[in-house]
Amino acid sequence: MFKIITDRPLWANILIALGILLLIFFLFLQSLKYFTHHGSYLKVPDVNNKDIKEATALLNKEGFEVLVQDSVYYDSIPPLAVVKQFPEPDASVKVNRTVYLTVNRAVPPEIEMPNLVGMSFRNAELELKSRGLKLGDTTYQPDIAKNAVLDQLYKNATIRPGTKITMGNTISLVLGAGVGSEELPVPDLFAMSYEEAAALLEANKIMLGSVVQDGNVQDTGAAFVFRQQPPRFNDDGTMNRIRQGQMIDIWITPEKPLKRVVDSTGKQQSQSTGSNEY
Repeated sequence: MFKIITDRPLWANILIALGILLLIFFLFLQSLKYFTHHGSYLKVPDVNNKDIKEATALLNKEGFEVLVQDSVYYDSIPPLAVVKQFPEPDASVKVNRTVYLTVNRAVPPEIEMPNLVGMSFRNAELELKSRGLKLGDTTYQPDIAKNAVLDQLYKNATIRPGTKITMGNTISLVLGAGVGSEELPVPDLFAMSYEEAAALLEANKIMLGSVVQDGNVQDTGAAFVFRQQPPRFNDDGTMNRIRQGQMIDIWITPEKPLKRVVDSTGKQQSQSTGSNEY
């Protein structure tokens, strides 16, 4: 064999060696195309809204690997349905390419209820949407803060901020309707307990404003009203009037004040003394 090589001119051996190298390189390229599927492309099927098991089976059958990349929650589509895929449907990719899926969660996540009280209706609506909550019924009650949220309700009961609630639930809002057009006589709260005064104001759709404590009030619910602003009567004895949605401030004391009497001018006076007079 060595004699054959040595009997040929050097240039012939060089050409033969180059030919062998070119043949090896050609075979390497052909094998590389085979193992990498060079030039072989497939279209990615559309698996959006399909169940994850069905989507995985379909993609595997078409020659794709599958990886669940993320999960989200929408109550408008079935649990474990594919929400998003990458590459997108009908994209041309190589065989054995991995398709990444985003799946709808089977169980809605828990979130903390935001504090919507005091927000405008528009801001409260946007806040609910950003938290994945639905806006339910809206009701109105007289209040000086028109279209502001006065209360937030879940299943017809007030839900406090920070309460755990599952995403997708419905929250109803109580909104301020502004000040009413009809004028009412200012109610007389003198000598009423705090609870009686608050109930009377609520029944007349008048807002309870500031509550100022006088003396050592241990239990607000057991305290009594000895002053209010605006009062029932003006200094000239005429009756003050108020609209629904407006506020009355009250002063409370632990001792029940004496009832007022009417003097000769028709003006009401308190029989109590000291801090209980007004």
